[in-house]
Amino acid sequence: MGKSATEIGEQLSIARTTVVSFLQRFDKRGSEENLRRPGRPRKTSARFDRHLIHAALANSRIPFADLRNIINSDVSVSTIHRRLHEDHIHKWRATERALLTEEHAKKRLKWAREHRTWTWEDWKHVVWSDECAVQKDSDNRQVWIFRHQNEREKYDPKNIRGRTKGGGLSQPIWGCFAGTMLGPIVFINETVNTDVYIGILCENLLPFIDAVIADGTGHVVFQQDNATCHVSKRSREWLSNSGSEHGFSLMQWPPNSPDLNPIEHVWAHLKRELHQRYPDTKSLCGGPDTIRRTLRTRLTEVWRDIGEGVLSPLINSMPHRVQTVLGAQGWYTHY
Repeated sequence: MGKSATEIGEQLSIARTTVVSFLQRFDKRGSEENLRRPGRPRKTSARFDRHLIHAALANSRIPFADLRNIINSDVSVSTIHRRLHEDHIHKWRATERALLTEEHAKKRLKWAREHRTWTWEDWKHVVWSDECAVQKDSDNRQVWIFRHQNEREKYDPKNIRGRTKGGGLSQPIWGCFAGTMLGPIVFINETVNTDVYIGILCENLLPFIDAVIADGTGHVVFQQDNATCHVSKRSREWLSNSGSEHGFSLMQWPPNSPDLNPIEHVWAHLKRELHQRYPDTKSLCGGPDTIRRTLRTRLTEVWRDIGEGVLSPLINSMPHRVQTVLGAQGWYTHY
């Protein structure tokens, strides 16, 4: 005895409309087989596609033509491009970060473990410092890589374009801040050696630390990176003596770790605000001395306007930065 579409659907646990559609196709074609799909047959198998994806992610820097040679296939570059696109893999610009080695990663991980329990209250006792320059590196060359659109692959060491310090910068500056207190901005007009650096700290850091302590912040910790003039024997001796006299200690900083220093975001804000307020900065006319004087005036104005709205979120980010380094086992982060 025949059954209705509803009864069949209930017995097979499928929708009634699916049953009706199937029966109509069967009546029309006289067969339960699906029609062949239009267009050319797919040139690659599922196994090939998996092999291609694995090869692309393992060799993320190579061009498409070289990838075809690695997988030893005669399929076209456009086919390779389509197969990777189906898995949401595209060529992306390699993310630039300070170059890390295995030893660097170990030291960063050690630092993160030592500070994993620090809270916002702890981090606001740190005086963050650094040198910077108004303009960025002029090298515009890009490295393109294969990866999925996710942070894990974006910050994988093999997908990072390591950069070193230096390169065609116009106006060097030094600055610092602690918590939501902004320190001085210092314009540097000579090569920063140990003598120059100690002079900067003596004239600018010590008065700022005294002001921070006078404002009620105790147990001040001074942070600096590992630039040669920072870690020279005389610099460390001066910091040790000054720390004893003025009441601050020195943080042991991991190598090549600008992503852990929130003042890097202050520099980014400073440059962005400079060009937003003064769009003609890139095309200033005059000799080097004239341009530098204009830059100093403008930078001083922008620096003085940096307030709690900029600094507080940076200090709040520190616990998460530490957790991110722990999660990356000391390697690259998105900061």
